[in-house]
Amino acid sequence: MSEGDVQPPKGPVVVEAHNVDTFHVPKAFFDKHPSKPHIKDLDHYKQMYKESIEKPQEFWGKLARELLTWERDFQTVHSGTFTNGDNAWFLEGKLNASYNCVDRHAIKDPNKVAIIYEGDEDGEGRKITYGELLREVSRLAYVLKQMGVKKGDTVALYMPMIPEALISFLACSRIGAVHSVVFAGFSSDSLRDRIIDAESKVVITTDEGKRGGKNIATKKIVDEALKQCPDVKHCLVYKRTGSDVPWTKGRDWWWHEEVEKYPNYIAPESMSSEDPLFLLYTSGSTGKPKGVMHTTAGYLLGAAATGKYVFDIHDTDVFFCGGDVGWITGHTYVVYAPLLLGVATVVFEGTPAYPNFSRYWDVVEKYDVTQFYVAPTALRLLKRAGDQHVKAQMKKLRVLGSVGEPIAAEVWKWYFDVVGKGEAHIVDTYWQTETGSHVITPLGGITPTKPGSASLPFFGIEPAIIDPVSGEEIHGNDVEGVLAFKQPWPSMARTVWGAHKRYMDTYLNVYKGYYFTGDGAGRDHEGYYWIRGRVDDVVNVSGHRLSTAEIEAALIEHHSVAEAAVVGVNDELTGQAVNAFVSLKEGFDHSDQVKKDLILQVRKSIGPFAAPKAIFTVDDLPKTRSGKIMRRILRKILAGEEDQLGDTSTLSDPSVVDKIIEIVHQARDSKK
Repeated sequence: MSEGDVQPPKGPVVVEAHNVDTFHVPKAFFDKHPSKPHIKDLDHYKQMYKESIEKPQEFWGKLARELLTWERDFQTVHSGTFTNGDNAWFLEGKLNASYNCVDRHAIKDPNKVAIIYEGDEDGEGRKITYGELLREVSRLAYVLKQMGVKKGDTVALYMPMIPEALISFLACSRIGAVHSVVFAGFSSDSLRDRIIDAESKVVITTDEGKRGGKNIATKKIVDEALKQCPDVKHCLVYKRTGSDVPWTKGRDWWWHEEVEKYPNYIAPESMSSEDPLFLLYTSGSTGKPKGVMHTTAGYLLGAAATGKYVFDIHDTDVFFCGGDVGWITGHTYVVYAPLLLGVATVVFEGTPAYPNFSRYWDVVEKYDVTQFYVAPTALRLLKRAGDQHVKAQMKKLRVLGSVGEPIAAEVWKWYFDVVGKGEAHIVDTYWQTETGSHVITPLGGITPTKPGSASLPFFGIEPAIIDPVSGEEIHGNDVEGVLAFKQPWPSMARTVWGAHKRYMDTYLNVYKGYYFTGDGAGRDHEGYYWIRGRVDDVVNVSGHRLSTAEIEAALIEHHSVAEAAVVGVNDELTGQAVNAFVSLKEGFDHSDQVKKDLILQVRKSIGPFAAPKAIFTVDDLPKTRSGKIMRRILRKILAGEEDQLGDTSTLSDPSVVDKIIEIVHQARDSKK
């Protein structure tokens, strides 16, 4: 963590405001319910929570047998500690993720709908039953086996939001391969780095993707990446648009041609509980993306348990998560949670604004969606577009979820009043790629909620607020600090792929005996948790965690740049926006063209979603005498807090600060 960045962000101190509205579960929630919630009431939650903390072995052992189907039962529920970084769950157990998501439901009712696909264009889509899904997954699993994919091999997925993305997940897990999904908005350079790090030998992609009426050249991006990935032997391509795409004979294969060769059933591979299920690359504060590794049984249990209790999923429900499968939200709540619980999951290819701002709500109404889950970024966009777009009836909708960043109280209230019509329960969920599933969250139909608070811990999660200066836990309520967890839970990541020391240093060695989230938090007078955001160098843009170091590295690749410092600033639409301060080498002028070139550089190196919203070209950056860039000062200047910079006389050149303040003011004035 950087100097000056360890203190929790100084957001509004909500914990002291005892007059925050508390919303109880609306009566209409129960009127819409197919039966009743899985838990009786808040006291029942408290009783179960107490058991999960005091007797975790009994609690998780019982739940694992209830929610998952085992080929061989486990004998040991948990071993290991945070201190040693050797946590393992459900040892000796054998099971298969694909069997748990598909076969057991297909056997029970092959005609039950598993996937509802809503294409980018309105009216384009199809439904896939559990029986059909089993056949599709089996055929693709055969294809992967014929391509030489073995148990333990990694397969890279670079896919748009189509059913074939889910089929690819499940075909990998069926044969014991480890899927490594890369968000289809990443550039070819980012894709290349992830393929090489994971040592993937096979890539699955499409000819093109479709999003918001535009075609995305997925195959071209993959081809560019594969120029520097000599170990990739096969690229399997699903025909989405039918456009002409570049083709490498012997390496590239059409999905539709290959799956026709193989039978409709292949037996699932027997997997140990702790066998890897997937890798997912997340931004790290050092710049190099880290491949977070999740294992089979623990992750599946986290997905199933949170699906059941947080979203109150029942057999007849239709679940719609607006997250992309390229991120952890899509992994857990588009793919695994709904399919583990045997319900229909909506796979939405488009955007909330295409062809108009009613699209989400029309989809919810069209398919009788019961739970809807999306990031505050989308909600801010839709709120700004106007209430007139929310004209759909959405009669079955009873749980509204929020994910990716804290949701502002006014957006929460709009979501409740306008989208939910005061009839749905809002669950504002807090979790991370590394936690695998929700860790602090309301439970649908149970927890009284406060706009902006993630509320109370999920089962087995014991939060601690740590004083960032002393490193000691702060007990009691009405406190602020950094958020950590005191005991292991099944769905937590086990390691960073090929870098266990990095995993230990990032999460488990910061405060010995605790898991460190990297987020600031407050606990109010009633024990409710309020998440403040990152305390390290990670920016949260539209729910995507981006490493400032990664963006800085991309900027420095440009021949004109001497040094770069990237910080996140509050942004009305995206939550945070990327702002970059760049000092140029001698001989380069501070022109608008240079700034445009630098934005293009980041788009090419990482992807469009990481592009800075503003770039300030400066002569020098504020540094300590040892040469460390003081990003904290840059953040304060952008926030208009020049009077709170502290003592700048210790900087190697204090005059730099005044020059930067002047440049930022000039940029603001020129926009007025």
